Amino acid sequence: MKHVAFSGRLVIVGFGSIGQGVLPLILRHIDMDPSRITIVTAEERGHDVANRLGIRFVRHALDRTNYRDVLTPLLKAGDFLLNVSVDVSSIALATFCREIRALYLDTCIEPWAGGYTDPSLSPSRRSNYALRENALALKNSGPGPTAVITHGANPGLVSHFVKQALLDVARDTGGDAKAPNDRTSWSQLAARLGVKVIHIAERDTQISSVPKAVGEFVNTWSIDGFVGEGCQPSELGWGSHEAHWPVDGHRHDFGSDSAIYLMRPGASQRVRTWTPLEGPFHGFLITHGEAISIADYLTVRDGTTVRYRPTVHYAYHPCDDAVLSLHEVAGKNWHLQKRKRLMMDEIVAGIDELGVLLMGHAKGAYWFGSRLGIDEARKLAPYNNATSLQVTVSVLAGVIWAMENPDRGVMEPDAMDFDRILTICRPYLGEIVGVYSDWTPLLDRGRLFPEDIETRDPWQFKNFRVV
Repeated sequence: MKHVAFSGRLVIVGFGSIGQGVLPLILRHIDMDPSRITIVTAEERGHDVANRLGIRFVRHALDRTNYRDVLTPLLKAGDFLLNVSVDVSSIALATFCREIRALYLDTCIEPWAGGYTDPSLSPSRRSNYALRENALALKNSGPGPTAVITHGANPGLVSHFVKQALLDVARDTGGDAKAPNDRTSWSQLAARLGVKVIHIAERDTQISSVPKAVGEFVNTWSIDGFVGEGCQPSELGWGSHEAHWPVDGHRHDFGSDSAIYLMRPGASQRVRTWTPLEGPFHGFLITHGEAISIADYLTVRDGTTVRYRPTVHYAYHPCDDAVLSLHEVAGKNWHLQKRKRLMMDEIVAGIDELGVLLMGHAKGAYWFGSRLGIDEARKLAPYNNATSLQVTVSVLAGVIWAMENPDRGVMEPDAMDFDRILTICRPYLGEIVGVYSDWTPLLDRGRLFPEDIETRDPWQFKNFRVV
């Protein structure tokens, strides 16, 4: 079905795995003239896909000196810029779109090339927290065209999962399961349910017929994007219940104060988490925008005092070849391999189990999310694997929502209509499930060696190291 009609022009910046995967979905579900779509990208990759679909392809790398000159002839008021690039500043593009009154969407807040690892910047300024604060500052210039920031799978789709999960827990604990209609009511619902921790818990089990080679980075989605965020400081939304302070934890001296960062790369820090099919596992505590925005959105304040906030973080186990690739990168002091391979056609089996794990409420733990296998993903949409399709359908939903709501200014996923987004995404997410568990991060700790932790009430977190 066509969800919306759009008469303007659409410019897609970047055409890697996500750009190639979302384009057929746009053509399928948005009623618009394909001749009004232009791809602007730094690499030749994907040119054959664009030709096959009859879309104009412009190979031109954007940088801070030329992006206005390149984009100005392609966009005007009422048009749409979809940013799925790496190494191109999201804030620069969003500001440009605001000035010309074009719509905008990105999947993460990206800096210019090198911004994630620039040693001249403090770790705080290299963080997603800082990037988010800079993006939200665009609101200060008043109302404008809709600019949706960070609307991929995560960040993005998972914020809508959180809302649905909160309603499920409310229903199953005998509470009011009617969806709140504002931020204050959502945060009060989370506080009333007693949700203390939210993991974005993801396990990718897709495997390839071609083993990873030495000196090669292999992944199921953007390698440059993954390594870039993996080299940023590890970050997490910091809950009001936390009693232990990480030895290398730091607060920011600006902004909402909803998150902290650690003096270590996210790809070096492991955390305990759980998904229904995998069970307990160690994931990487890699910084993501949703860890900050969800924690901020669900904060309850009395004046300037925080009365309630959950701890929120990403806990990611990528495909096994990506884990080997990360191990090699870390061993080379965080220098990326020269060869990169995006797993797509050579994937022979596996799923991506992506969801949110809400813990601390009356029923223990509740995981809600998508289980999408590679075979189903290939049947549902071309140029996708299980991981990319969870991202691309959320991009599609965000684009549709922005077209339906063109004058909302800067918008984060947490403030959008979760039910509308999930309605668009559901047909592409495989099995959508909610599963309760009695698992906690303390379960089975100290099995081989004793640890000094409190186990009588795990959700009081006495002496409990969250990271």
